[in-house]
Amino acid sequence: MALTILVLVALAIFTVLAFFRASIVSWVLAIMVIVPLVAIQARFSDSVLLVIGAALLLFIVLFGIPAVRRPVVSATVLKIFRRVLPQISHTEQEAINAGTVWWEGDLFSGDPDWEKLHAFPKCSLSETEQAFLDNEVEQLCAMLDDWDITHNRADLPPDVWQFIKIKGFFGMIIPKKYGGLEFSAQAHSAVVSKVASRSGTAAVTVMVPNSLGPAELLLHYGTDEQKEKYLRRLAYGIEVPCFALTGPFAGSDAGAIPDHGEVCYGEFAGQQNVLGIRVTWEKRYITLAPVATLLGLAFKLYDPGHYLGGEVNRGITLALIPTDTPGVRIGRRHFPLNSAFMNGPTQGKEVFIPMDYIIGGTERVGQGWRMLMECLAAGRSISLPASSIGGMKMAARTCGAYARVRKQFHQPIGRFEGIEEPLARIGAHTYMVDAARRFTALALDIGEKPSVISAIIKYHATERGRIVMNDAMDVHGGKGICLGPDNYLARDYQQTPIGITVEGANILTRTMIIFGQGAIRSHPYVLKEIAAVHDSDHQRALHQFDEALFGHIVFALGNAARSFVFGLSNGRGMTMPYDDEIYRYYQQLTRFSSAFALSADVAMAVLGGSLKRREKLSARMGDVLSQMYLCSATLKRFEDDGSPLEDLPLLHWAMQDALYKIQQAFEGVIQNFPNALVRRILGMLIFPVGKSLLPPSDRLGHEIAALLMQPGETRDRLTAGMYLSRDEQDAVGALEAALHSTLACEPLQAKLDEAHKSGKLRAPEELLRIAEARDLGIITAEQALQLQRDYALRRKVIMVDDFAPDQLRVNK
Repeated sequence: MALTILVLVALAIFTVLAFFRASIVSWVLAIMVIVPLVAIQARFSDSVLLVIGAALLLFIVLFGIPAVRRPVVSATVLKIFRRVLPQISHTEQEAINAGTVWWEGDLFSGDPDWEKLHAFPKCSLSETEQAFLDNEVEQLCAMLDDWDITHNRADLPPDVWQFIKIKGFFGMIIPKKYGGLEFSAQAHSAVVSKVASRSGTAAVTVMVPNSLGPAELLLHYGTDEQKEKYLRRLAYGIEVPCFALTGPFAGSDAGAIPDHGEVCYGEFAGQQNVLGIRVTWEKRYITLAPVATLLGLAFKLYDPGHYLGGEVNRGITLALIPTDTPGVRIGRRHFPLNSAFMNGPTQGKEVFIPMDYIIGGTERVGQGWRMLMECLAAGRSISLPASSIGGMKMAARTCGAYARVRKQFHQPIGRFEGIEEPLARIGAHTYMVDAARRFTALALDIGEKPSVISAIIKYHATERGRIVMNDAMDVHGGKGICLGPDNYLARDYQQTPIGITVEGANILTRTMIIFGQGAIRSHPYVLKEIAAVHDSDHQRALHQFDEALFGHIVFALGNAARSFVFGLSNGRGMTMPYDDEIYRYYQQLTRFSSAFALSADVAMAVLGGSLKRREKLSARMGDVLSQMYLCSATLKRFEDDGSPLEDLPLLHWAMQDALYKIQQAFEGVIQNFPNALVRRILGMLIFPVGKSLLPPSDRLGHEIAALLMQPGETRDRLTAGMYLSRDEQDAVGALEAALHSTLACEPLQAKLDEAHKSGKLRAPEELLRIAEARDLGIITAEQALQLQRDYALRRKVIMVDDFAPDQLRVNK
């Protein structure tokens, strides 16, 4: 009888669901409740089952039939959301709306589409772009003497400035019809990366005009007249641009800029009663400002006279001001960590400018913040990652060579495990960051504006760049700390914090932007729910909110189940499109994607608006998202490179390190979640059988160190795109020559060592021993010359610079 009642109840429920064409939510709920009841129906009386069945029917109808659910359930929840949802400021809303959602959306989905990842085109350059790298960029790098630039001149030499301008380096993003090079993001990134491997000052000088600034803003928002007037002059280097946003009282909180302008009539260029703006500003840290001829300026615009109509406070507005405009002050310089790129303050007090100086004209009044947010992705996605990877590649190549050439205790220092450890980090971080740099540039080239991803790549490229430079200095020891023409590391080491600080300080980026913006922007339902909450049309809002809310519920339940099941198997059992040595990484990332989506939903549901203030929790969630993105880029790179088996140590170390860090980040989230019950539930769903992942092994580190110390295809692929001088008088050129010479001379050195041990050679010094061996016929005269050259190269590599006292005096 009991079973019959349950069957009838089930039939009634499914009939109602079918009649109302209920969503999948209803069917899932019905099945999830009915199946357990059937299993235990014998324990209940018929009357109890009837009550349960009626309650179940009511529950399913109430929550499963949209026509019933909307006015009863969704409308009530919508009212609650409108009451408790924290206010989003105008600047926050524009930051959230800026850009597009790309691969990070898949990572948020709980089930990334790996075939989609590998269907993205391979990263490549056009013939024209490659030719520019092989010729103009090569020539520029050969002209650069970073010691002379940073120590003697505190500036680029005049011939370098001229070369940069006439060869179009300032116009890489400008279309050809305006005289620019119209390069892809991939080429833009490659150019900056190569120049950065030679000189940080030159790299910044090249990248800033092609990043967030006048050219990009004009391309996207300028009037036709503004484009015609300025773009060609910018492309040819006739105009030197800068963009002024940051000031003493508005750094990371750029929306709080006190700089202001007031719409009024005034005199301009000899004409009276010109409608314009009287602007006052004080900005600092503005790259190229000391030499700029064209100043992009962000300020808050006010219209108390209502000359433009509408409100008095018109919002952040952007203008383009020639620096010879009366009242504009530039010229003084900051000196950021001994880097010589032009950077300094600019001020203006009640400077009158006509309305046509507003970028985009009066139609763009008050749209400045949105314009900046939409364009910021270029600086974060291209310039800073490219400059970081240029230094990382230089460090990887030189550290490997130095660790092989430099000997202590009669063996190369790179064979000591203490040196293998930093070499492994240098190699693997360089491999992963370069993969992410290329992948992110690809996103821009296919039309994406990935605001969340741009924050991820900016943060991790510069942070890992710092790790690599610290490790490189440790490997080089005393060679690294003595400044001079033969020190190829120290300036990069000194200047590493610059990239970490600009374009959104890394602390802010990690704790507030990556997850804080990504949780809303990349989640498949949250942005829709927020939009419905703020929609003034009640019926439309209710329909949108209902669809988003219950889609969100199914999404969360599905990820909870997937997270638990995949946690039990550590990702095993999932079918992956790649059945090779690396398929396990796809499984583990899918598992963590489900756990991440679940954790994000739990954090937002339980903490609500207070999540904004839980910065450490947000940072750890951002770490998970970031590591998954870096892993995705690394797997794609390996496949795009043709899956070379020789590169597997780099891939394995990078992936295992990232996956272990994901595990640690999840552990931090769970341990520090403010609700004890949620901590237990999350721990059970994400790590049902505990934590099993380990950091990379010492064996992998040994293999990477060997790859860096040995010329070969893997080493060349890892450092491809950096500038490599073939001049043995150049510090890096000499080191590369010394590496090849050391390896070639090993058999001869072995002969000399054996002869010395046996007593045949008695000379105490190496050069004398070579001559003695030649005279005794142990080696030929030609071999003696080869060993003498090898000694000279090794000595040049090992020696450090020294100076007469007057050479180091300031203003000598």
